Amino acid sequence: MKKRCIFVIVLVFGVFAFAKAQTEQLARNYFDQGQFEKARISYQKALKKQPTNNTVLLGLIKTHQQLEDYAAVKTLIEKQVDNSRYKGLLHVELGYNYQLQGQDSIAKVEYETAIELVRNRMTSAYRVGKTLQDHSLLEEAVRAYQAGMDANPNSNFNRQLARIYGELGQLDKMFDSYLNLANENQAYVASAQRNFAMFITEDPTNEANIVFRKTLLKRLQTEQNIIYNELLSWLFIQQKQYKKAFVQEKAIFKRTDGDITGVVDLAGITIEANALDDAQDILEYIKEVAIDDETKLDAEQQLLKIEIKKATTNSKREEIRSRYEVLLDQYGINSYTVPLQIDYAHFLAFEMKTPGEGATFLKQSVKKEINRFDEARLKMELADILVLQEKFNQALIYYSQIQNKIKNSVISQEARFKVAKTSYYKADFKWAETQLDVLKSSATQLIANDALELLLVIRDNSLDDTLQTALKKYARADLLGYQNKPELAIKKYNEILEQHKGESIEDEALLAQATLYEQKSAFAKAEKNYITIIDFYKDGILADDAYYRLAQLYEGPLQQPEKAKNNYERIIFDFADSIYYVEAQKRFRALRGDAIN
Repeated sequence: MKKRCIFVIVLVFGVFAFAKAQTEQLARNYFDQGQFEKARISYQKALKKQPTNNTVLLGLIKTHQQLEDYAAVKTLIEKQVDNSRYKGLLHVELGYNYQLQGQDSIAKVEYETAIELVRNRMTSAYRVGKTLQDHSLLEEAVRAYQAGMDANPNSNFNRQLARIYGELGQLDKMFDSYLNLANENQAYVASAQRNFAMFITEDPTNEANIVFRKTLLKRLQTEQNIIYNELLSWLFIQQKQYKKAFVQEKAIFKRTDGDITGVVDLAGITIEANALDDAQDILEYIKEVAIDDETKLDAEQQLLKIEIKKATTNSKREEIRSRYEVLLDQYGINSYTVPLQIDYAHFLAFEMKTPGEGATFLKQSVKKEINRFDEARLKMELADILVLQEKFNQALIYYSQIQNKIKNSVISQEARFKVAKTSYYKADFKWAETQLDVLKSSATQLIANDALELLLVIRDNSLDDTLQTALKKYARADLLGYQNKPELAIKKYNEILEQHKGESIEDEALLAQATLYEQKSAFAKAEKNYITIIDFYKDGILADDAYYRLAQLYEGPLQQPEKAKNNYERIIFDFADSIYYVEAQKRFRALRGDAIN
């Protein structure tokens, strides 16, 4: 019997609570639909049932104001204010009600009353500050939050203040507030950095960049906090001032008991940005100060890759070869040095033009006792070299072995793509299509994109040409490019452009040839190719590629930022579904001088 009574009581209260919630929701729906008379009636009913419900009260206030019934708002608030725990908030709402009527002087009195209540700890600083913010009374909101922090040292409204200062354009105060947050809790650093990115640009002369740098340097003069070094390094990276970032990372390294992570990360950033001189300086430093062999060896490998890019003579390449051999002698041929072995073999095959030597070296490495993943990596490079030598069938055997040995992995997917690419090189387009059909849905986005791109090349150029004459020439040109024979590849593309003019393969040939022109620094020729694609194939699938690459050409080596901006703009307006859309937006805004998120 007792349990039944409890159940009935709970049921009654549940029904009552549900009914109240329904009334409030109905009122909100009417308000959202602009049916303010109906909303007023519903809110009034809800407030009778829930006289202390602040959400309902504020809903009714807003509804009266939409109906311009300001007298009703005044009566409602004055009736509630003395007995409400939301006293300060209601004074703000009353002030805003006066402001809507153009009675600004009376409104200010109410705002001051609310702030004074915060100062005397008689009301919530957060509610008052937030309500002032919601009504775009930003300067008053600042004073409310500051009053709250003065009255209660344990309260912290730096996040709210930072956002308001940003809106007010008071950059120095905004940065200070975010830095105060980061100082109190390092977990806020990433959040603060995201907010800084809304104001910081690549331009060191941008006002926000200057203010931020001065703010950090000023703090470092009085307080040696490593957070400020990290943020200075981040700022200099945004500005592509890698040498200055390096100075900060060295300071961090010295003060963190040898944690070299930041320096290593900076080396990766400079390599990706193709700032090779800066990268060399950073890698030399890593090589000098790193404690563990793995970090030292990785730095050595990266340095050698940079040297290879810069090498223009055979004597320089012989010197690089000797350095590889010294490292292999020092660290040995084992599982630990598999990446170094792969780099060395690749260098022998593709740079020294001795693919046989590279293949022999890898065949010996594969015989060592290593795990199946390392074996797969070595065999992948070996197969790549065999493709370079046009030993396609041998290469296919190694790629297939990788697929069978390590199923359902990224390495396996990569090997499958290379099976397709090798089949394409040898003009076995049917088998290539079969592989690419599977790979276009690969879980690895990069492989899926590459697979789809190659699949479209094959299909687009097989429809009208059953003998696939142009496609065979295109595949041959592509192979010549892979074999690092750019001059021969360019000639082969010229042959396609002359003998298959107007055919579907033309835009693909123009794009591929332009890429080779860029590699040879023949930028004017690359520009001409991209413009031809835009002029004659602006409705084709490669039009956005042409616009984007042309924009990059203008932004970079050709140094014509206005033309770059125009081409990025074309992608934004005409190719909303392009894979370049987001980056085009970012680059366009950067060239226009906007802050980039």
